[in-house]
Amino acid sequence: MARSKNIEKYHAILNAALTVFAQNGFHRSSVSSIAKEAGVADGTIYIYFKNKEEILVSVFQERLGYLIETSRARIQTATDAKEALKVICHTHYSELENHLDLAYVTQIELRQSSFDMRKAIGQAVKPYITLIEGVLQRGVDEGSFRSDLDLKLTRLLLFGAMDQVVTSWLMAGQKYSLTKQAEGTVQFFINGLTAK
Repeated sequence: MARSKNIEKYHAILNAALTVFAQNGFHRSSVSSIAKEAGVADGTIYIYFKNKEEILVSVFQERLGYLIETSRARIQTATDAKEALKVICHTHYSELENHLDLAYVTQIELRQSSFDMRKAIGQAVKPYITLIEGVLQRGVDEGSFRSDLDLKLTRLLLFGAMDQVVTSWLMAGQKYSLTKQAEGTVQFFINGLTAK
């Protein structure tokens, strides 16, 4: 937000962009349509962002940052690593189920972005992957997860599984509760993670 002068206007633009991208798709959305949705002049957008691509990356960084911080705060009270994994998964699913525009943009639109945008998005995802790895390490330290666990691979498998469950839910037309899939998702992994 280096060029931002007004935090409320900045967030109004991001919220408008999320709505416009979800409704029209990133490639069919224009800066003008985002400005109209935000209630600002077209030129105002460029005070805050270089281009439409930067807006999309900023939307993702902002919303994912909130998801990470929410998960981090909630796992502080988890009694063990297994519960902490459930908290992360439940938070992930419930946030996206409750914010359908965000789910569409993160699961559909970001996958059609350029290589440079995907690199920026990858940087935003790193703290989330690190958070998951920390929970896995906690489980190993507690003796509840296998000591031979490949933490780097397992953290990606967990994140990838959650990501795919959300995408499948969207593609199915949200005909069932995404949040209710958290228990089964975590139990599947815990069965493989648990120390024998």
